[in-house]
Amino acid sequence: MDTISQIILQLALITVPAGAVLMTAIYFMRRMTEQETRNTRLELKKERQTFFLPNRLDAYQRAILLMERIHPNSLIMRHNNTTLPATALQLNLLESIREEYEHNLAQQMFISDETWDLVKRSKDETMKIINLAGQKLAPDASGMDLMNTIFTLVGEIGTLPSEIAVSALKKEVQQLF
Repeated sequence: MDTISQIILQLALITVPAGAVLMTAIYFMRRMTEQETRNTRLELKKERQTFFLPNRLDAYQRAILLMERIHPNSLIMRHNNTTLPATALQLNLLESIREEYEHNLAQQMFISDETWDLVKRSKDETMKIINLAGQKLAPDASGMDLMNTIFTLVGEIGTLPSEIAVSALKKEVQQLF
């Protein structure tokens, strides 16, 4: 028995320190791996920022330009054709809004969902304003009548949806820096 106890004791004297060294090595290796992972993630984040920041800024610029182009006053100035009947001008204005929006749809990839939703609602509300103005007119109304009615509605509304969206876009861009 005595020899078995001595063998067990010798094995314990060898295994316990070896186990402690192994556990310490595992602990430090795990910490080094975690640190390397953190550093790699940080580096990747920096690289993504470098790549995506110019694209994001461009997306915000284009979204603001979209909001300015579909602003009722801007639309009327670009489509100022008093010889058209009101219904034809109304269709031109609505088509212009749709085209502008569709041309900029990809920008939503770089803009937050909440802010893009404001952009989308702004487009929809601007179309509603134009449709409401068209509904208020007689069937034989001129393009000038439609323009005047739109200007009147815009004056009554106060802050337009496109102006609200522009403010949100500017605020979000400022948060990038």
